[in-house]
Amino acid sequence: MSMVTVRKKKVGTEEYYYLEHSFREKGKIQKKEKYLGKTLPEDIEETKRQFLSEIYKEKWFSQFDKIKEMFLKEKKATPLSALKKETESFAIRFTYDTNKIEGSTLTLRETADLLEKGITPASKPLRDVKEAEAHMKVFYEMLGYKKDLSLQTILYFHKRLFESTKLDIAGKIRQHQVAIAGSKFMPPFPAEVYPLLSDFFKGYNKNISSLHPVELAALVHLKLVTIHPFADGNGRISRLMMNFVLNKHEFPMLNILYEKRGSYYTALERAQVNNDENIFLQWFFKKYFNEHKNYVAK
Repeated sequence: MSMVTVRKKKVGTEEYYYLEHSFREKGKIQKKEKYLGKTLPEDIEETKRQFLSEIYKEKWFSQFDKIKEMFLKEKKATPLSALKKETESFAIRFTYDTNKIEGSTLTLRETADLLEKGITPASKPLRDVKEAEAHMKVFYEMLGYKKDLSLQTILYFHKRLFESTKLDIAGKIRQHQVAIAGSKFMPPFPAEVYPLLSDFFKGYNKNISSLHPVELAALVHLKLVTIHPFADGNGRISRLMMNFVLNKHEFPMLNILYEKRGSYYTALERAQVNNDENIFLQWFFKKYFNEHKNYVAK
């Protein structure tokens, strides 16, 4: 991830400040500049964030809007039965990947047999089976869920995900410290969780109309998983709510493949450790575009 740097230029005796952002595109290093003036703005970090945001908008958002336009066009032309089949395929694949990322032992074939045909895999933990079934149900419920994102929403869906396997934590905010295996990032202390969630939902309600839906979905994912409000299932609830936002705004949803989880973990951890959401946004935008670029190519 290329960062934004402050550059000072001297013209005669005068000094001028610029923001500079370098990035690689099609094998070449590109540069964007923004003139700041003779003095640095007080909140330079916020100015940097806005500058990056402008660059993102220019680079990605028009592509995303085109993806949405073509996606809706295609949806309109597709028979209802075929749409149902597509949704089911996505739901199965999403359920498999999101649970596998969290340690489920079910294979994709076993997940499909279970969710399509009701065939329970032999010699696999019952918990993995129940959590796959619960996730599929919750996914469909989420698609038709009319209320907007709120604390009640995430508590409700978390409860539905885990009430048949981990009743003691289902729909409950954690009261103890947790660590993420293999990550350098330490989640917030239990006492910080409620205030952080409260800030998060305030920010969400404030930004819902000004942020691009794909950016909003990415931030919902990043912030929820960073706050880590639950004893378990934070990744799953974050990915569900990410797709809740995309679906609500009529954008195609995103599945993060288990096989390609390495770059996902890295982007999350780097954004968390450096407290820089742009690291994750950059990864997410690229990922989202690559997953759905077939709509733009048509």
